[in-house]
Amino acid sequence: MKKVIGIYSAPRPHWVGDGFPVRSLFSYQSHGKALSPFLLLDRAGPSDFAPANSPRGVGQHPHRGFETVTLVYKGEVAHRDSTGQGGTIGPGDVQWMTAAAGIMHDEFHSEAFTQAGGTLDMVQLWVNLPAKHKMSAPGYQAIVSDSIPEHALADGAGLVRIIAGEYAGVTGPAHTFTPMNLWDVRLNGGASTELPVVDGWNTAIVVLKGTVRVNGQEAGEAQLVLLDPKGSQLQLEAREDALVLLLSGEPIDEPIVGYGPFVMNSQAEIVQAIDDFNSGRFAQITP
Repeated sequence: MKKVIGIYSAPRPHWVGDGFPVRSLFSYQSHGKALSPFLLLDRAGPSDFAPANSPRGVGQHPHRGFETVTLVYKGEVAHRDSTGQGGTIGPGDVQWMTAAAGIMHDEFHSEAFTQAGGTLDMVQLWVNLPAKHKMSAPGYQAIVSDSIPEHALADGAGLVRIIAGEYAGVTGPAHTFTPMNLWDVRLNGGASTELPVVDGWNTAIVVLKGTVRVNGQEAGEAQLVLLDPKGSQLQLEAREDALVLLLSGEPIDEPIVGYGPFVMNSQAEIVQAIDDFNSGRFAQITP
């Protein structure tokens, strides 16, 4: 079993734009080496929004050097970026955006969600890129819910949705630049299950709903359970119906230097990213 080495609670929420009240469950400033290749995870919601005339969200902004992965549980989010890609994702869908050499994008509540109002519940994960890929061409993967395979856990314990990586011989649809597993795990109340994990990979469980015991240690909603890289199994026990994300990946053993929307390997690369953005060398979103 992987040993639990820490359980961390989310800080108070803050707003990203006017559409996303988020809690940052971890970041590379606090857990950079321990959670590589994962850089940051923001939980947005669950929050209720009244009907409105104008979509709430965050306007056009840049990224370089990593990927953003957005998972929606409730509500709808619309995305546009400077590669010409975009679309709307709803419950169960995933957007996997590769900023790499540089991308501009915006994120707003969809028109339908804006007009109807309702509950927004989503997470956004930042995934690091190795140095050799940080200046690759940007890209975008639209991963609809129906394309994400599900695997039932033994004894009716729940199910695993395999977004990236592999579980029980089933491979998820996301293309990744380094080996990793990203699993959306739904547990039934009173159930217990064991999950195989890779010895030597950084691994964490993010509890999004319910109360879960991870290898005997209890964690609740909006808590991060960090595990030792050593070991190839972990046990989950759910007191009530629970929703967790499993993050596990091969570490990228390279320096992490970040500033706002840029994550590179050196301060000189951050200075270059800022200069490139200020000089208009990032492509713009076309109307």
